[in-house]
Amino acid sequence: MVVSDIARAALDAARAASAARPRPTRRRVAGPRRSWTGPGPGADDPQTLGSLVDSLVSAEDWGERTKVGSVFGRWDALVGPDIAAHCAPQSLSEGELTVVAESTAWATQLRMMAPTILGKLHNQVGGDVVTRLRVVGPTAPSWKKGPRTVRGRGPRDTYG
Repeated sequence: MVVSDIARAALDAARAASAARPRPTRRRVAGPRRSWTGPGPGADDPQTLGSLVDSLVSAEDWGERTKVGSVFGRWDALVGPDIAAHCAPQSLSEGELTVVAESTAWATQLRMMAPTILGKLHNQVGGDVVTRLRVVGPTAPSWKKGPRTVRGRGPRDTYG
């Protein structure tokens, strides 16, 4: 064999080994390559607080919780200041909103207005948040002071 044939065979082997090896990627030190957004607004432009909060709520899947919170937080705006002055929401569980009225007369009035109030809540909050409205009147003070009680006349039987 001639020296040139040996050199040619070594060169071909080196080229084959080089082609089989993966190419190293070229990495920039300054960071990712920046693409220009053009004249329109882009993701890196300043955003309003409302749009940032909306994107956070949708990303974290907090939509249902914010609807429930808006029932309690915006109660005056949802039902109106006249009705809100005489009642307050107490709890919301499994679609049933419990509202406490300041008097039995207002409790009766609110029970008659329940379809109207539910319609307002469906339109402004969403139809699946509040499905039933339970109105309760004011409660009398309880004389029960622990987990065990005895049926009877209450505190009057100890006076005399």
